[in-house]
Amino acid sequence: MYDRILLPTDGSDASDRAVEQAVGLARETGAALHVLFVVEDIPYAPEMMDDQVEGQLREIGEEAIETIRARADEAGVEVVATLREGVPHATILEYADEADADVVVMGTHGRSGLDRYLLGSVTERVVRTSEVPVLTVRMDEEE
Repeated sequence: MYDRILLPTDGSDASDRAVEQAVGLARETGAALHVLFVVEDIPYAPEMMDDQVEGQLREIGEEAIETIRARADEAGVEVVATLREGVPHATILEYADEADADVVVMGTHGRSGLDRYLLGSVTERVVRTSEVPVLTVRMDEEE
């Protein structure tokens, strides 16, 4: 059913539950798990994106990827890890197409109303525009 599962991550608590689901799905189906971290471009304020900030974001991404790799290794799941720069939802969709992903598994913070309108949602944008199925995993209310 699934050969390639894409797991975009931002290293947050919401994405942690998605990791659990994606690793389990990959283990059960024998799929390769493609882990993607996007270092976000800030088009409205490029002068704010200095080398130090970019370096910190890359470090966060590398740590998130390595944490997921360790969990996947324990489950016997093959991991393909990628760190890219770009606009998160667009980069996720591009990667899904390039990797020929069968499904995208993403966490969601569960925002609604004004919060969602003001902040936007990478997950929501992916859900609305993806050509492949997107499994969204909501963060626990207690988290």
